[in-house]
Amino acid sequence: MLATAAITDGKGHYRIDQLDVGDPRAGEVLVEIKASGVCHTDLKLLPHQPVLVMGHEGAGVVLKTGPGVTRVSAGERVLLNWAMPCGNCFACRNGLRNVCENKPSVPPERFQYKSHPIGQSFSLGTMSTATVVPEQAVIRIDVDIPWTSACILGCCVMTGYGSVVNAAKVEPGSSIAVIGAGAVGLCTIQAARIAGATTIIAIDVNPQKLEYARRFGATHTILATPADTGLLVAAQQVKALTDNHGADYAFESTSQPSLCCSPLAMVRNGGTAIQISGTEQTVPIDMELFEWDKTYMNPLYGKCVPERDFPKLLRHYQKKELRLDELVTGVYPLHELPKAFEDMLAGKNAKAVLLMK
Repeated sequence: MLATAAITDGKGHYRIDQLDVGDPRAGEVLVEIKASGVCHTDLKLLPHQPVLVMGHEGAGVVLKTGPGVTRVSAGERVLLNWAMPCGNCFACRNGLRNVCENKPSVPPERFQYKSHPIGQSFSLGTMSTATVVPEQAVIRIDVDIPWTSACILGCCVMTGYGSVVNAAKVEPGSSIAVIGAGAVGLCTIQAARIAGATTIIAIDVNPQKLEYARRFGATHTILATPADTGLLVAAQQVKALTDNHGADYAFESTSQPSLCCSPLAMVRNGGTAIQISGTEQTVPIDMELFEWDKTYMNPLYGKCVPERDFPKLLRHYQKKELRLDELVTGVYPLHELPKAFEDMLAGKNAKAVLLMK
């Protein structure tokens, strides 16, 4: 079938163009994408990607299933996730399904662009009106939820929620600091509220983002300055808000490599620091920040176990504990993706999505 998609050129740019999407083969599912999230990662990876279909947050309707597929049927509403565990490797057998060593994927031949096969971002390619994905990527939607809210569950919501619940295991009555109040940070704040944290401190350099943070559950906000190297001044403010001990947990979600160790400065002795952004650059580290008995984690995708976590997220939404409709403050047609990226970088939206049709 013919689809319209955002396609990279392998040189750090992209265009909206058409491509042919083939029928699903064994273990694969053809999905008509209704909405796709717009994420910083889409831009962050752009200079390093080959020619492929962009996007890794999506939801839509199953059009066809290949032989052997039992998880979903044609006509069902689904969201997509990029934790596609094989179920048999060392990581999967030991409960680390988010870091599966043999992640299923769909061959590039399913997608033909200008008579050449191309791949998909995160093996999903959600910035397309249609895509083919492994069966393990689809999660049936069994609650009443708009496409624009459903699509973001697959990455930013899962990452923030899982970092709180699965990785840090935040306990009721605890204090947390969240560095960066973008979409992932706001989901982290919501998860902390759901987990029962009583002191939730949001830190950002953008006053608008701090206003969003208050709406979604932050009890305190700190307006940081770019001149505050390592956010050490902000860390002192966090300590002042937590009986001069520091927070029990701190989460970094800025995607700024220079701040990857900043949550260590925010937590008390024995506290837990979570670096959500996935910094991969070489950075200098002041080892004194690790004193004393602090735990530092860099979890992937919030330690997601799809069959366990996505039903929980859908229930939280159904109970109005997870506010996703309010989180989506910008909706754009696919051809306005450049504008969506521009507004994202300007901090205009809490979360932006593409409505495919």
